Amino acid sequence: MATPAPSDAAEPAASDWREANRVNWDERVPIHLGTSFYDLPAFVAGRDSLRDFEPGEVGDVSGRSLLHLQCHIGLDTLPWARRGATVTGLDFSGPAVAAAGDLAARIGADTARFVTADVYDAVEALGGRTFDIVYTGFGALCRLPDITRWARTVAELLAPGGFLYLAEFHPFADVLSEDGRALEHDYFERGAIVVDEPGTYADPGARTRSNRTVEWLHGIGEVVSALAAGGLRLEFLHEHDHGHFRLPAGLYVPQVYSLRAVKAR
Repeated sequence: MATPAPSDAAEPAASDWREANRVNWDERVPIHLGTSFYDLPAFVAGRDSLRDFEPGEVGDVSGRSLLHLQCHIGLDTLPWARRGATVTGLDFSGPAVAAAGDLAARIGADTARFVTADVYDAVEALGGRTFDIVYTGFGALCRLPDITRWARTVAELLAPGGFLYLAEFHPFADVLSEDGRALEHDYFERGAIVVDEPGTYADPGARTRSNRTVEWLHGIGEVVSALAAGGLRLEFLHEHDHGHFRLPAGLYVPQVYSLRAVKAR
């Protein structure tokens, strides 16, 4: 998690946080397209952008429909198309959705579809369609204020017998300092965290103007409880000790977690 703004920063209204985050992402799309962090030429040539544990935990997706919520430029959506899924990506950034569509065309993913919409509006934006798999990847949940509403949305988007697969940064890692060696933030903070920071994780030195974003910290218990309340049954919850921190030798903390939760038939 980025360093919060000073505590006297005004907490934005609901409409303000969404617009601030959208404008921020819109500006960063063209930056991300040209960075070595994403390395689009390598992806087009066949590089797999998924974490090594994801394909095995999701299983065979051949012939299945998969929806990726908060898909950004589609780099973690299209590997599932390469594995035989019929994929749909949804993101609130129009430039990101356009970039994802272009990338799909470049790799010949002719059935891939990308839709511009806020995640909370996904059911209506997708015309009530349901999916075998709903996938959500890294750095997504911290952009959402209401995890209970998110879980209800996921449940509505799943076909009976379908499942959510979530791979996300571990909330414990969000309380660590930048070097991962100390605790700096409150794990139980649930208010809006206003961040004003130039650049982007893919290019920290990039010159940017829309630098204000709003984030939220969601504990694992909160996420699992929201999914259970939404009617989904947890199949597994795995914690992984590798992620974006390079920790001293012999020090291991959870940096990433993954889970799968099924909707009843």
